[in-house]
Amino acid sequence: MSLLEKFYFFAKSPFEKFALGLVFFIILVAILGDVIAPYDPTQIDFRGKLQPPSMEHLLGQDGAGRDVLSRILSGAKLTIFSTFSVIFVVLVIGCSIGIFSAFAGGWVDNIIMRIADIWLGFPPLILALGFAAALGASLEAAIWALIFSWWPNYARLSRMITMDILSKPFILGAQVLGVPLWRKITFYVLPNAFDVLIIQIALDVSAVMLSISGLSFIGVGAQIPAPEWGSMIADGRAYMSSAWWVVVFPGLAIFVSALSFNIIGDALRRELDPLIRSS
Repeated sequence: MSLLEKFYFFAKSPFEKFALGLVFFIILVAILGDVIAPYDPTQIDFRGKLQPPSMEHLLGQDGAGRDVLSRILSGAKLTIFSTFSVIFVVLVIGCSIGIFSAFAGGWVDNIIMRIADIWLGFPPLILALGFAAALGASLEAAIWALIFSWWPNYARLSRMITMDILSKPFILGAQVLGVPLWRKITFYVLPNAFDVLIIQIALDVSAVMLSISGLSFIGVGAQIPAPEWGSMIADGRAYMSSAWWVVVFPGLAIFVSALSFNIIGDALRRELDPLIRSS
């Protein structure tokens, strides 16, 4: 049984299954958003400025006459793919550092973990804001800023998992047999760390997504006219009292996406975390 089938089978409520369906729908929209968008998301039409939702423009038009639905659909690619880019790079960097630290041990392990502790002393969003401001206001800068601020979480988690695995009897047997390091990591550490890392990834997706949108909202992430959801809210906040749809719909996109991924993360944690399953 695959991980997806296992989760769907063990989902405790229709609400969790609905959230799983929403996650797949959001990912599909992120892939096909530019194709299914009814209008060019950056096309300006001042004659349609701040027009309310209608049959022609289902979610209305923004302050420059751009179609809000098209911008949300196209912006899904920027927001979702940026989120997964951060998670993927952080996973690779953080796990590499954590596993290396555990195998190295001694003063090397101590120095790496102290650096991670110092890094974790700063709130990730505040640290990312500083990096993004230094790198320059752009979506790429926001992505790298979040990578720089998020890696210690995975470094410490992967080190903890690796240290636990290294204490198992089968690792001693592998050492006696002369199993090379890369085989220990590939066949012993990574398979045993998979469940815990999947839980952490699922829980972090919503946090990273909110951080990317937050950085764009305050002006150090994606820049207008890029249809990123956070920048759309920032662009439309001046019209909130007279044209609520400009802000509400991209805000709902962020809310629904973050909530769906968070529900999936909690459900995976319940099913895969041995401490919760044994309680």
